[in-house]
Amino acid sequence: MLFFLSTHRLVSHTDSLARMRTEANRDAITIHKSQGSEFPAVVIPLATQQYLLLQRNLVYTGITRGKKLVVLIGQRKALGIAVKNNRTENRFSGLLARLLMPG
Repeated sequence: MLFFLSTHRLVSHTDSLARMRTEANRDAITIHKSQGSEFPAVVIPLATQQYLLLQRNLVYTGITRGKKLVVLIGQRKALGIAVKNNRTENRFSGLLARLLMPG
């Protein structure tokens, strides 16, 4: 998940938890959907619990979306796992089968 704030305002530690959740949820998109876009600031959460998403290419894409500020939040171990993982998981969407279907 990649977070950005379109209002050019970052959520600070002095904001209430409810407000932080509201703003983060309103402006959250996936790293995949962010490809080809730039944002003033991005926040990328990294946790070992989501080990299937810890991939070098996803972290790189998330980092390169931020124009002025990029914040990585989470565990150092999760970042280490992601940086070392240059494998991408195969996605089985069924697209190839649908493209090859006659008529």
